[in-house]
Amino acid sequence: MSEHNVLERNGEGFDGFESPRSVSDPREPGVEFDQQDVTARARLPDEEPAARAPASTNPPEAVRPQATDRDHRAGFLRRRPVVSAIGAMLLASAIAGGYLYLDHARHFESTDDAFIAARQFSIAPKVSGYITAVPVTDNQHVKAGDVIARIDDRDFRTALEQAQAQVAAAQANIENIDAQLDVQQAQISTNQAQVDQAQAALVFAQQQAERFQHLERTGYGTVQNAQQFTSQLHQQQAALLSAQATLKLANRQVESLKAQRKSATASLAQAQAQRDQAQLNLSYTTVTAAQPGRVVDLSVATGQFAQPGNSLTMFVPDQIWVTANFKENELDHMRPGDPVTLAIDAYPEREIHGHIESVQPGSGTAFSLLPAQNATGNFVKIVQRVPVKIDMDNPPTDVALGPGMSVVPTARIDPRPSLYERLRSYL
Repeated sequence: MSEHNVLERNGEGFDGFESPRSVSDPREPGVEFDQQDVTARARLPDEEPAARAPASTNPPEAVRPQATDRDHRAGFLRRRPVVSAIGAMLLASAIAGGYLYLDHARHFESTDDAFIAARQFSIAPKVSGYITAVPVTDNQHVKAGDVIARIDDRDFRTALEQAQAQVAAAQANIENIDAQLDVQQAQISTNQAQVDQAQAALVFAQQQAERFQHLERTGYGTVQNAQQFTSQLHQQQAALLSAQATLKLANRQVESLKAQRKSATASLAQAQAQRDQAQLNLSYTTVTAAQPGRVVDLSVATGQFAQPGNSLTMFVPDQIWVTANFKENELDHMRPGDPVTLAIDAYPEREIHGHIESVQPGSGTAFSLLPAQNATGNFVKIVQRVPVKIDMDNPPTDVALGPGMSVVPTARIDPRPSLYERLRSYL
């Protein structure tokens, strides 16, 4: 009796048994075999053809049902309880850590679109001349009043001496006029005395004229004497008028001298202004730093001819800050005075603290050279960025910080402690 290796149903292999029945051997017609004598089994995918399972002599009454996912999980937990416990702990830790992170992160706003800013400017001379000395070098830190460059000052010293001489001449002219005024005041006093003398003589002449006129009318005096004293009276009246005119002329001369003195005073003021300008021009030959800072991009050398307005060097003041361009939807809870932690890319190991100084009233594009015109063309809404000025509370002094250096600021917008911070305080 021969044995079949594989039985197929609908082109697929299967395991199991059917009820006993007779089959015929195609090789020997007329010979029948009992199904119980035939052992059939489907080949497993990872099993070699030579491997065969032993035939079952007692087939099951029904096909075995497949295991469910719950049975697989329950079986995995029973087989590996330690791995399952560790996985559960890791999952719980990940969920708790995620919640702590999200709760802590919502107290802050951060951006990488930030940089150090300063009001850097170029230093240029106001007068022209040859450079005689440059006592600084590139990137050197200077204090207010330190010399950056010197210009040949010989021409300016000569101009100052000339202006000082003009001031002295104007002062001498005023002193001369003052002396003339003093002389004129003495002349006025003399003329006033002459007027007083003429008035006294006039009074006596009037009395004499009246006396002899009375004698002439009463017959005790001659007509000649009456006429003589009458003539003297007229002469004294004329002399008084002449003295008064001379006194008036002397007073007018005083007014003229006073006008000359005003003109001389104006000339003195003009000379003094020229002298002050000469002093300023002389001071401009020494180019100094107006405030503490660093000399950057020095482009001047000894012997070079400097022109007014031409840049000698760039200057970066010590007063710097951070300009952070936050998105407009991140400004809701951001207020001046909020604390900020600054991470500078050049010095990542340093943690610098600061605070928000102000928020610009408008987006950056609104103040650009060519602002966007949303009223023209097709409009596409884009989240705008708004510059926020951040002042440093403890800027480092042992390293160089300058405009354009990248910073990552993290602003605290919620002063209340997060759950993570409360847990840390407890621990």
